Amino acid sequence: MLDAKLLEILACPACRGPVTPDADHQWLYCASCRLKYRVKDDIPIMLVDEAEKLADDEQPPAGGDGKGEMH
Repeated sequence: MLDAKLLEILACPACRGPVTPDADHQWLYCASCRLKYRVKDDIPIMLVDEAEKLADDEQPPAGGDGKGEMH
């Protein structure tokens, strides 16, 4: 699981907006860019070239505060 302090400072490298983890902390989502960033061995891979676009029917997790709090 990602550390809460780390989630507070992480931002999307493409737009500098907040990122929100999924329930399993395997992905970080940017709702603004509709990108998701993989988390491997508790290390976020925050590279735009490595990000995946969200599918048209895929929704980022609720709560875009970037602090990992799921609302």
